[in-house]
Amino acid sequence: MEYNTTRVKLMLPEYGRNVQEMIAHAMEIADRDERNKATRAIIEVMGQLNPHLRDVDDFRHKLWTHLFVMSDFKLDVDSPYEIPKAETLMSKPDIMEYPKSKIKYGHYGKYTQAILRQSREVTAEDERQYLKITMANFMKKQFLAYNNDTVENHVIADQLKDLSQGDLILENPDELMNTNLILKSFGIQPNKRNNIKKNQKNNKNKNRKKM
Repeated sequence: MEYNTTRVKLMLPEYGRNVQEMIAHAMEIADRDERNKATRAIIEVMGQLNPHLRDVDDFRHKLWTHLFVMSDFKLDVDSPYEIPKAETLMSKPDIMEYPKSKIKYGHYGKYTQAILRQSREVTAEDERQYLKITMANFMKKQFLAYNNDTVENHVIADQLKDLSQGDLILENPDELMNTNLILKSFGIQPNKRNNIKKNQKNNKNKNRKKM
């Protein structure tokens, strides 16, 4: 009995051992024309075994690449595509640098911060007013979406001024959208939110008493 542990390692297990053995046999065919015919027949078998590859762009190119991988890049045939090199396929990708930009208020995200820092470039007064109100309301929505507590409008105004480096000043913070309307747009009933906050407070108090 022959065990898999004693056999040649499968290069691409999804094609099975029979395909790998067919490729090994094709490599031993001395006549180049016969070797090319055998290789094209193997490609057809590989395509039938992996029909999902037909949804991949240029799937036949992918099959030929897999063929050369399973032959350890030693199969000498006429390929309709450029024959890949082992060092190209096996090379490791370059390490991607992790973004190092600092976000002052995480719940607003880096794009909000970037937009507000470029507010000085907006010179038309009507556009500046629109930018100021729109971004302040957006910031309030983001704050309420990522924090359990409500937020005072003057806090949003202060943070708007901070992120815009003092360029955008909200003269009347009370103009911002009503907190309850924002919560309803999230599908949250304000009363239920208040009950949740009360329960959280009660649980904290109970835990302190136990300690």
